[in-house]
Amino acid sequence: MNVTVEEGKQFYELYAALLSFVNRKLNVVTDQFADSREYMATPFAARVAIRNALYDHRELIDQFVAENPAQLSADELEIVGWWKHALMDRFYVLRYLSRYTVFLRTSDAPNKAYGVLGLADPLEKVIGPCLPKLITAVLLPFKGKIIYDGLVSGYNITFGGGIKRSLNEEYKEAKEAFGIITSLGDQPAAQPEKPKKVRKKSGKARATASGRSASAEAKAIAEELVKMTNSFCQKFLNDEYADLCRKLAETLARKRPSPLLRGRLETWACGIVRTIGWVNYLDDRSQQPHLKLPFIDRAFGVAESTGQGKSKAIRTMLKIRAFDPNWTLPSRMDDNPTVWLLEVNGFPMDIRNAPRELQEAAFAIGLIPYIPADRAGASRDE
Repeated sequence: MNVTVEEGKQFYELYAALLSFVNRKLNVVTDQFADSREYMATPFAARVAIRNALYDHRELIDQFVAENPAQLSADELEIVGWWKHALMDRFYVLRYLSRYTVFLRTSDAPNKAYGVLGLADPLEKVIGPCLPKLITAVLLPFKGKIIYDGLVSGYNITFGGGIKRSLNEEYKEAKEAFGIITSLGDQPAAQPEKPKKVRKKSGKARATASGRSASAEAKAIAEELVKMTNSFCQKFLNDEYADLCRKLAETLARKRPSPLLRGRLETWACGIVRTIGWVNYLDDRSQQPHLKLPFIDRAFGVAESTGQGKSKAIRTMLKIRAFDPNWTLPSRMDDNPTVWLLEVNGFPMDIRNAPRELQEAAFAIGLIPYIPADRAGASRDE
């Protein structure tokens, strides 16, 4: 969905006026433009450079509003003033819906999803039909809605099934926690969006038998589980296993509703260690450390069938698979083929064999743990 034609024209006129002001103040590029037509004719790289300078110096927005060099109306100045709340970041474009396009911002903690409207062209035409896509963009408040500023930079990387499943899970968690956000700053949304699932299912925060909310209870249970898995890993495994077991316990605690609210602590602790062991082939004699998985069951006082079942339930719930990069020990990343297999221009490729610029792009967005070219260079120097 787009803003109206009139709104699109108004946005470009206001944005061109603001960026022209910024360029005069900061001397970013030699290209000058007086209106939206000249702005659109300015090279893309120049527009991006001025745009980036603006959000490095957001105080210029207040200065523009105060000086009003373009002789804008009070309503137009108010629109520009809201742009102090712009979000400039990398986003995953996940969904084209009838009312907006869904952008997922993963630099948030926790993640947040935004409903974004297109300008002159639909976002599907600008970004392309195959999702998810990773882009750099600026999201702006505009008349109670969220738009982008018309300047999108994409990454020439597509994603396999594992990354897609992970992003879908993050999107689900963001939607349950915040709904799809459709306004920025304190600007009221033109069409208020509510996280429907959360409102219908949960209503008020549920209290457990201990008197705590369900989320507080799940967090407390996770803390107890981490003590148990830490003790086991320190005695029989290592710190890497302990760290991944902690991460898994915390992930289970954050689910809504958390499965940790039901079942014995010993069973969950066993299932967590079993799951991390299963991903990392702990029962393979060639691995160090090495343990048979039934040993984990006995250590926690759990029947083997119960331990197997809990581990299977966790893997199904979180879509954990063999060689899963999210649950691989850091020391074994080099030997995990799925860590390095990405789609480039639609073709699967071991990113270690790709040009350095692609490795840098994949590393920058967290798809690989390090830049392979750096390691290769270090090896040659030695």
